Amino acid sequence: MKLIRTLGLAAALVAAGAAHAQQQFVTVLTGGTSGVYYPLGVALTKVYGDNIPGIRATVQSTKASAENLNLLQAGRGEVAFALGDAVSDAWTGNEEAGFRTKLDKLRGLAGIYENYIQIVASADSGIRTLADLRGKRVSVGAPRSGTELNARAIFRGAGMSYSDLGKVEYLPFGESVELIKNRQLDATLQSAGLGVASIRDLANSVNIVVIPVPAEVVAAIGDAAYQPAVIPANTYQGQSTDIATAAIRNILVTHSGVPENTVYAMTKSMFENLDQMVAAHAAARGIQAAGAADNLPLPLHPGAERYYREAGLLK
Repeated sequence: MKLIRTLGLAAALVAAGAAHAQQQFVTVLTGGTSGVYYPLGVALTKVYGDNIPGIRATVQSTKASAENLNLLQAGRGEVAFALGDAVSDAWTGNEEAGFRTKLDKLRGLAGIYENYIQIVASADSGIRTLADLRGKRVSVGAPRSGTELNARAIFRGAGMSYSDLGKVEYLPFGESVELIKNRQLDATLQSAGLGVASIRDLANSVNIVVIPVPAEVVAAIGDAAYQPAVIPANTYQGQSTDIATAAIRNILVTHSGVPENTVYAMTKSMFENLDQMVAAHAAARGIQAAGAADNLPLPLHPGAERYYREAGLLK
């Protein structure tokens, strides 16, 4: 009898070990908790966990695009949110953008919603145009983040640089907003989906002005990743008119070491559960399967490609 019990215990341990071995961990790399990437990443982990057998998904807050892409290259994450221009820089190995060598393990999963360049100043700062930012205290996002790379591009298109500003702060969205509230900062540039929580919080606390980025400035950047766009009136409290700006596509990125079946399941489950993504943040309304595989600056992962072909979205 003792032998039978011992054999039964051994069998149970073997079964448990096999089940554990089959479990796969998926880390979703996002951005700061006050941005758009983070709530969408939380929703994505729930979609994965609820719909993909054997997946244990977790979300990780990061400094966003550049850090996410470097982490993926190092195998320290399975899927990440990143801005399209940062992805292009990572794939080509643009050292100035924070990529010392080409990140050759990166693979595309899906083009998703667009980020909008949102430059917001306190009304009492006197800032109304890009030129008015000269000599002012401005936050341009965390160092080497997608937002900070976008800031460099916008100022370049406007014929300006950081040296024209009075003081440059390299801060995440939430910290930038708190400094404006405390009159320690004049303006913040945030690259995010419309209705980002940090700017909504600021607009509900102080009178704000959303600074236009004219179409000619967008054209002067000289990068097809940047397209003219509009922040619709009433996106934020006190913003009563449409505001011209630039938009940049966001991309979900994975790496070549993630199994094909896993990436296939991640791609399929996301597009079949977009309602959960939209519930997490309105920016997800811009996510759709049609066109998600088009014009990406890096190769598709075979698992994602399989999904798009099955869905009739790739020939």
